[in-house]
Amino acid sequence: MEPAAFTTLLNEFKDKSHKTVQHLTDQLRTIRTGRASPALVDTIRVEYYGTLTPMNQIAHISVPEPRQLMVKPFDVGALKEIERAILKSDLGLTPASDGKVVRLTMPPLSEEQRKKLAAKVKDIAETARVALRNERRDVNKRVDATKNHGLSEDQVKKLHEKVQDELRAAEHQVDDVLKRKTAEIMET
Repeated sequence: MEPAAFTTLLNEFKDKSHKTVQHLTDQLRTIRTGRASPALVDTIRVEYYGTLTPMNQIAHISVPEPRQLMVKPFDVGALKEIERAILKSDLGLTPASDGKVVRLTMPPLSEEQRKKLAAKVKDIAETARVALRNERRDVNKRVDATKNHGLSEDQVKKLHEKVQDELRAAEHQVDDVLKRKTAEIMET
């Protein structure tokens, strides 16, 4: 029978590791590949009536063609600000406006650009791994502190092993996300 503290600590670690993997996935969605994706412009903030507003809250973003994004503002008056925000972003895309919508055409990535993006993705994934290990360290410290409050040596050792197993599972998820994104970047 496992004490309640045992289960609580393990569940907290599972929750934190899940959030770390989810954060990694969200970060990688915004990295440009050869294909158009509305997630590319999700993080762009547009000056809208004096407030920085996420683009997806002031415009409909669609993918009419595999290499093109179409941004249709709900308020046509925001068109110029949307163009300005896209130009300021680090996407490297030039907006083309017809007065009603903004079109963003994704140029094909060169081999050098693909390699740079793959290295950037790898660095972001490594940051997620470090975060997971830090979470493991924090949980293990809390586990060691509970040793004096009712958990036996065997229970503490068992909990450390379960936390390590959860860390391996989360790192495996990070590896899978990294592999998928790298493959997406490197495809021509």
